[in-house]
Amino acid sequence: MRGDATDLAAAIRHDSLSAAEAMEASLEAAVLQEPLGAIAYLDAVMGRASAEARDSERRNEPDCFSIRPFAGVPTLAKDLGGPFAGLPVTAGSRLFERKGGEADSDLAARFRDAGFCLFGLTTSPEFGLSLASEPAIGPICRNPLDPARTAGGSSGGAAAAVAAGIVAIAHATDAGGSIRVPAACCGLVGLKPTRGATPGGPSFGNHLAGIASELAVCRSVRDTALIFDELSGNSRGPFADPSPAHIDNGCLRIGLLTDTGSIYPTEGERLAAIGDAARALESDGHEIVPLSWTEFECSVAASRRAFADIVSVNLAALIKAAALDESRAEPLTQAFAARGRALSATMLWNTLSEAVLVSGNLWALFDRVDCILMPLLSSAPLVIGSFPSDHADTDLHLERMTAFAPLACLANISGFPALTLPFGQDEHAMPLPVQIMAPMGHEPRLLSLAARLEAEGRWQHRFPVVGLPS
Repeated sequence: MRGDATDLAAAIRHDSLSAAEAMEASLEAAVLQEPLGAIAYLDAVMGRASAEARDSERRNEPDCFSIRPFAGVPTLAKDLGGPFAGLPVTAGSRLFERKGGEADSDLAARFRDAGFCLFGLTTSPEFGLSLASEPAIGPICRNPLDPARTAGGSSGGAAAAVAAGIVAIAHATDAGGSIRVPAACCGLVGLKPTRGATPGGPSFGNHLAGIASELAVCRSVRDTALIFDELSGNSRGPFADPSPAHIDNGCLRIGLLTDTGSIYPTEGERLAAIGDAARALESDGHEIVPLSWTEFECSVAASRRAFADIVSVNLAALIKAAALDESRAEPLTQAFAARGRALSATMLWNTLSEAVLVSGNLWALFDRVDCILMPLLSSAPLVIGSFPSDHADTDLHLERMTAFAPLACLANISGFPALTLPFGQDEHAMPLPVQIMAPMGHEPRLLSLAARLEAEGRWQHRFPVVGLPS
């Protein structure tokens, strides 16, 4: 596996290296890997101070240190999402300046409570509007497995940094596949949690009508399970936490989708990986239930429309509320904002009503199956420049994204959890991702199945985690 955040935390806990040494390794790698474009903002002073505080805690308050599962582990926040104090988010846009910094969001506070040491922000496309991370303000984020290709978006910088080993884990957000697509591009594990499973407060609450979730991109399923456990739950808010689903015992009915239709076809090599994963799970006694594209086609189309309308209206409202100079934004961003202003209340209501039906259609499927195994990407990661933002054709942009990741938005619009992980590599040594979706609250089911597939050993990380003792 070439190391993960759990390994790095264990090395720090057992005094194989200090948090300060781990931070210096990450800072050095960040500078050396600058051409990768993974990091949009670096604060070495913050990183060193955070690491030194953890080392001091280890010496003087060992009991407190020991309960932090990621104590001393360097990490990066995304330049989009709930704020981390001291890290000036710009959402990949020249509409905001890198100054000041808000107080921690609830999620950011939980990151720190888990022991992470933050030292910068990862690259995101402007306002997260793309499945590539190439904002006009720069940097252009490249895939460490093949720098000619995208690392995905909108958490592309996070995925590139983790895949390259600059950090072992990184904060990420997902409103239309933005955790899962970069993870799939870079050979990582990406979980989009159940709607509401991780906190969005105090000011990120119902952002984007609930389609956005925050978590991380990871190098292993065990890191994903651990960080989800640390960050999930809403006990700090006015509502009680939902009862978590328990890990399943016995056989599951696993729905299998190996077709994405003639309009958005998925390459055979990627579909074969889905079939291989199904056979691996079937060998454990799970029942495989074939599903057809016709059962998803209408929901996929409705999800795309809902994503477009919600994102457009949100962007238009943000620009107005913050009195931003829209003319400084990328042409595609301006076009999405204009689209949002042109949308009537009746049209938006119809969109939101249609989104509820997407959830209903999936609930009906989950009466027949316990989870669904399906593709995520239709092809290998596309070359840099495949999602340009220097035009105003929003429909063309949405079509390009849907063609690349036909089933990405489905989990966001429905609210269901979905996870991707690599299950082999293609002839160019790029990852072959699979996606698993489960009913709401059943992350343990996803993580259990993902751990089983990971144990097949079909994917090995190209680059080790920097600083981790060999």
